[in-house]
Amino acid sequence: MSLTFSVAPPPTRIEPLSEILHGVEISDPYRWLEDQKSPSTRRWLKAQIAHTRAHLDAAPGRDRIRNRIRELLDVPFVSEPWKSGERYFFHKRSPRQEQPVIVMREGASPDEIVLVDPAERGGAAVVGILAVSVDGKYLAVEFFDVERKQPLPDGLPNGYCLGLAFCSDGKGFHYSHVPAKEARKARRSVCQHTFGTNMESDVEIFSVESQQRLQLNMFSFSNGQQLGYIVSSLEDPPSSDLYVHDLAENKPPRLIAKEVKGHFHPVPSGDHLIVMTDWAAPNYKILAIDLNNPAERNWRELVPESERQIQCFAVMGELIFVSYVLDSTSQVEIFDQSGKKRGTLHCPSKGTVQLQPWPSQSDTLFYRFSSFNHPPEIRAYHVPSGESALWAKSSVPFDPSSIEVSRVTYPSKDGTEVPMFLVSNRNSEREGPRPTFLTGYGGFGASITPQFAVYAAFLIEHGFLLAIANLRGGSELGKHWHLAGKRHNRQNAFNDFISAGEWLLARGYAAPDQLAIGGGSNAGLLVGAALTQRPDLFRAVLCQGPLLDMLRYHKFDQADLWLEEYGSAEDADDFRCLKAYSPYHQVKPGTAYPAVMLPLHARKMAARLQAATSSGHPILLDYRPNWGHTPAQPLSARIDALTDKLAFVCSELGVAV
Repeated sequence: MSLTFSVAPPPTRIEPLSEILHGVEISDPYRWLEDQKSPSTRRWLKAQIAHTRAHLDAAPGRDRIRNRIRELLDVPFVSEPWKSGERYFFHKRSPRQEQPVIVMREGASPDEIVLVDPAERGGAAVVGILAVSVDGKYLAVEFFDVERKQPLPDGLPNGYCLGLAFCSDGKGFHYSHVPAKEARKARRSVCQHTFGTNMESDVEIFSVESQQRLQLNMFSFSNGQQLGYIVSSLEDPPSSDLYVHDLAENKPPRLIAKEVKGHFHPVPSGDHLIVMTDWAAPNYKILAIDLNNPAERNWRELVPESERQIQCFAVMGELIFVSYVLDSTSQVEIFDQSGKKRGTLHCPSKGTVQLQPWPSQSDTLFYRFSSFNHPPEIRAYHVPSGESALWAKSSVPFDPSSIEVSRVTYPSKDGTEVPMFLVSNRNSEREGPRPTFLTGYGGFGASITPQFAVYAAFLIEHGFLLAIANLRGGSELGKHWHLAGKRHNRQNAFNDFISAGEWLLARGYAAPDQLAIGGGSNAGLLVGAALTQRPDLFRAVLCQGPLLDMLRYHKFDQADLWLEEYGSAEDADDFRCLKAYSPYHQVKPGTAYPAVMLPLHARKMAARLQAATSSGHPILLDYRPNWGHTPAQPLSARIDALTDKLAFVCSELGVAV
């Protein structure tokens, strides 16, 4: 029996507002809630917070949920190391520590020196490593002098860093940075900063400007004596320009590649660039560009395109590590720089491999491995010996042998067979249908592969079936799988997800009235569309970090970067597709909606659902200050947030904890 909750939500005033888009009248009575800082919105939020807390704080077993989540989250954490010279730099968090600190280890010494501790800054501060100088003497966090063990006064304003590298003489750094207040401007530049000077005196060394949306990424090589610039057009289809800037000889940037149709991801290797690209290869290929002879006719194909899509790659010494997805799990093959295959990277089981994302001067590749029954561990592949060894391991207190994983396929609405993982507790005493949590992603070509997640471990321990559908819009089956759920084909992803729920119920896996769905970011849109298209199918919905007003999403923050994936309501053809599924515009008065938990920025959707639903199930706004699209919150905040989400799901599905 689920928790009864009879308290009505706070009333939300309606301000009639309509506009005509492509000849269609669009009603938006809650647009006033878009202004988060207005006094009326703040009063509304205060009432909503009280309403949400009254529900969540009364959830049965809440304290037991919190205690178990603390056990699962409050464990030692170590990140992949960044090696420069003989120094290793990495994040480390000890039990009861709110945020990871940045630690340095010298060579083979076991001694660890804490360089930056965010606790000294107070609040919810988090620190990440942007760059390390080639000699390991400088660290870009804020900016930190490793030799003196003290921060430097230099820094970048609030915004988006798209590349940072220390100067070869150690006197400053180069950077591509977009201040938050200029995120929508059409001009991008690379600047040089000298330590100890004001940012206003920085020297611009490269710039681009266009009426089209573009992005300027920067990388460094040759010990900081050369810079590479990737100018990406974000239109559909995308294109890339590649420049190389020889700073040592004080020459202007050289255009290496112009308007290459597709994406370009280069990694320096000696006097070559090793490039992952989908230029004339939808599933990506790996090329080598000789910087001494860079004409396109001289580009060499090292790893050809195949039926498997390349997800990412890394270069270490003379070897290239190429990560594919096969049967919805990671597989990493090793090639030399002539393109000859040299082997396969060892993994403990079927799961997800994340290759070290930054260049390294060492002879060791660090990579992260995880799976449904395997908490994250860091492994080190020693290039000279070809051996892989454990570098750091998570000590999460749970029984991996209790996890049972199967992979099935089911038919979507149009008959397309869609793969799905089913994960459960093999020791469960429950027979027959069980409470089920269904999730997926279905967008941006992202492949959803097996990974350990604390929320999943908790649900499985308490008798849930976890179902993860590999929807169209991802790239688990290659580029065609992405295109089949992209832009005007977006409804295919929603159909795949809804069909998964129908199949789980029809086959007796999921118990009636005990099917919950959840997802964040693009998957927040996914579950928003699912709950408005099939409200009868689901009992509870966790909708995190979503886009829900698809006619206006591109007007806020940097969401215009996603126009290639979704389209824009300003285009007549895109408008018809967007309006047909936009969750905010598909809410219908008098409909029995499931229980829904929404984040802060989904204020309009929360108000509209609260006014429309006839089910009596709660529509809750989960307000958390300082919680962004990809939050890096302190331990206590993460425990609180996950406790709320799991308490909501368990109470609504009537699962005793």
